Amino acid sequence: MANLELSLKECMSIDGAVGVALVDYTSGMTLGTAGGSAELDLSVAAAGNTDVVRAKMRTLELLKLDDGIEDILITLDTQYHLIRPLSSRSGKGLFLYLALLRSRANLAMARHQLRRIEATLEV
Repeated sequence: MANLELSLKECMSIDGAVGVALVDYTSGMTLGTAGGSAELDLSVAAAGNTDVVRAKMRTLELLKLDDGIEDILITLDTQYHLIRPLSSRSGKGLFLYLALLRSRANLAMARHQLRRIEATLEV
């Protein structure tokens, strides 16, 4: 099991990573961040993506789908944004948000690495 700081650092080692945050989607609060830039304010991104996660959760509920979200992918012209709700019991209500430069990232590999990091994350 890895602590939060170590896990966020590991996320930043993913090819193309620009920033990462662990977010509580019930409150929109950021519990930890790494990276970011003047163009990518992780606190603003975390709050905005909280709405995305809530909307998708609500949609699953309305559709009465007994299914969970593995991850949500948002593709921009120059970036990929990955949102991965934590599946562990201690991570309930939290998600990892990872922004990647599209020109440097391997999306399949990034998803694989994020899944592995999430599995070892201690919250």
